[in-house]
Amino acid sequence: MVSYLKKIFKNIDWILLGSALLISAAGLLTMNSFVGTSKFAEHQMVWLFVSLIVFFLASGIDWRFLKDTKIIVWLFTISVALLSGLFVLGSVFKGAQSWFDLGAFSFQPVDMVQLVVILILAKYFSRRHIEIANIRHIIVSGLYIFVFFILILLQPDFGSAIIIFLLWLGMVLVSGISKKHLLSVFFIGLVVFGGLWGFVFKPYQKARIETFIHPLTDVRGAGYNSYQATIAIGSGQVFGKGIGYGTQSQLKFLPEYQTDFIFAAFAEEWGLVGVLLLFLLYAIIFWRMLNISSRGDGNFETLFGLGLTILFFIHFAVHIGMNMSLLPVTGKTLPFMSYGGSHLLTEFFGLGILMSMQRHGRAVHKDIARNEIVGV
Repeated sequence: MVSYLKKIFKNIDWILLGSALLISAAGLLTMNSFVGTSKFAEHQMVWLFVSLIVFFLASGIDWRFLKDTKIIVWLFTISVALLSGLFVLGSVFKGAQSWFDLGAFSFQPVDMVQLVVILILAKYFSRRHIEIANIRHIIVSGLYIFVFFILILLQPDFGSAIIIFLLWLGMVLVSGISKKHLLSVFFIGLVVFGGLWGFVFKPYQKARIETFIHPLTDVRGAGYNSYQATIAIGSGQVFGKGIGYGTQSQLKFLPEYQTDFIFAAFAEEWGLVGVLLLFLLYAIIFWRMLNISSRGDGNFETLFGLGLTILFFIHFAVHIGMNMSLLPVTGKTLPFMSYGGSHLLTEFFGLGILMSMQRHGRAVHKDIARNEIVGV
């Protein structure tokens, strides 16, 4: 047992894990500074402890069985069933029927579905990377993901649906799509967006996008959240106001300061210096993940690592963008930092799978793992 644990710990990327834990600690400090009777920090500490257990357990499992087509089909089927089940058994939160209420805690299946999307695309493109120039494979992969996109959009969870689309687009790009096909994809995207705007988007979703284009036109309505977040970030200046002294969050001007706008709450208390340190930690995480991906045992492992990196980066960019009024408010969490158990478990679980793929990949084909890249 001891030797088994040593073998697992030996192959853990402690720099990557340490950076993720420091970001989580920054989130806990920010949550703990909130006034009142909120228990965000205490609850998040429990979720962080559970997530670490999941991380180390996942690191010790040989996940190479995920390459089996039957397993991927089952994961796809279960994911579709879970998303469909939300329309019958799901609880409504913030206008979206996207949660399963299990009493002691709630579970948002879309977080885990994002990992399934990565696995599906990694499997599909790893078998067809030589033929990826054929637009047929782009269309077929898009149809698989379109099922998830529609089920999530109908909840309606516009933000998560966009994340799924961007994740697919990112993995298509790293798989070797031609420039001609890239333009075709963007054209199709514009057509789809036009259709969504005309027939699918709810009035409040349109209002968020319109407010993004003209952010100061409705600061008391649809633009309120974004406006307050901008004030919070700017008021932090260089060194911040200090932990517990952020007026925008402490006085409740800043909404959802533990989840959707935790970056703004952090920036107000820690200032530009704290923000730069936070960005450095994320840069380390992305760098280490890309480094591990480039040394994958095969195309499947490499694509999974790249897909996971893309997923984290999308969440990071969207969260920071909406906090700084650079993107519409979509209600997306900041990886490892925002309050919530579903996304935290998913993030550490994904990292655990990545650690396992690194460990087993090196053990099987040491020389190939050092040099193989997608498409070679």
